[in-house]
Amino acid sequence: MSVAFDADLTACADLVRRADPARFQAAMAAPVAARPVLFPLYAFNVEAARAPWVTSEPMIAEMRLQWWVEALEEIRAGDAVRRHEVVSRLAQMLDAEGAALLIDLIEARRWDIERAPFEDEADFIRYIEATSGNLIRAVARALGPAEEDVLRDAGFALGLANWFRAIPALEAAGRKPLPDGRPEAVRDLAAEGLRRLARARAGRAGVSRVAAPALLPLWEAGPVLRAAMRRPGAVADGALDPAPARSRLTLMLRALSGRW
Repeated sequence: MSVAFDADLTACADLVRRADPARFQAAMAAPVAARPVLFPLYAFNVEAARAPWVTSEPMIAEMRLQWWVEALEEIRAGDAVRRHEVVSRLAQMLDAEGAALLIDLIEARRWDIERAPFEDEADFIRYIEATSGNLIRAVARALGPAEEDVLRDAGFALGLANWFRAIPALEAAGRKPLPDGRPEAVRDLAAEGLRRLARARAGRAGVSRVAAPALLPLWEAGPVLRAAMRRPGAVADGALDPAPARSRLTLMLRALSGRW
C-alpha cells in the first residue's frame, strides 16, 4: 500500500486532526505505513459520529447515515464506488467483512437520532461494542491479523472511557447517556471496562505487529476508567482527562514499546 499523502488522504488526516485529536495523536504515533489505513477509517468515524448531531431534523440525520450505509454497501458488493475523499480511500482497504462492520456501526448510531434512553445495561454495552468496538475491529482487519476477542475487549474499554468523557456534553444536549447514573453503577461499569482492558492487554500476543496500531488509541483508557471508578462524580463533572504532559509521555512510550 502506498504511503503517499494524496489529496484524499490529506483531507482525511485534516478532518481527524480537527474533530478527533486523540485518535489523530495516536495515528501520528503509529508507523507511517499504517497511516493510510488509520486516517480514512478515523475520518469515517468522525462523519458517522457527528451525522446525528449536525441537524435537529431526524429525517435529515437519517438521510446522512443512510448515505454512508449505501456507500459501504457499494464497497461490500465490490461495485463501482461513489467519489468521495473518505469513501474512495475506504474502498482501497476494506474487504466485505470490514465494510459490514462499519455498516453495523452506522446502524448503532441511529440511537443518537432517536434520543431515547438505553433500555438497560445490555443495550448500552451493545451500543459501545457496535460503535467503538467495530471501529477497532475494522481498523485491525485492514492492517493485519488480530484475535477478535482481544479487539472486542479493547474496543469496549476504549468506547466506555470515551463515553464517560462525553457525558457532560450529552447531558447538556438533553440526553440520558447511561442506563443507570448512580455512583455505584458508574463505578461498576468502570470496573468492567478495566477488567476488559486488562484481558485485552493480556492477549497482546494475539495481535500482530502490523495490526497493533489499531490499539494505540487505548493509551488514555486506563487512566480515565480508573478515575471514574475512584470518583464516579467526576464523570458528570467532566473531570476525567489525564494531565496533558503525562498523557503525551504515555502515548510515546506505548508507541515505542508496542505495548498498547
